Amino acid sequence: MEISEAQYKTLEDLISSESSPVGIDAKKTHVLILHALEQIEARLARVEAKLDASTR
Repeated sequence: MEISEAQYKTLEDLISSESSPVGIDAKKTHVLILHALEQIEARLARVEAKLDASTR
């Protein structure tokens, strides 16, 4: 996965947690991952719908 330093820093700042023993907020991290997966799923559904429509 390629990610710019700016994007990396933004994500790092979003999920970091000083109070966590591993340095990240696990709940926030999981919410961000699930949100991204929902966006991917919606995009995939739109692509599939376009493909279905073009093959009719």
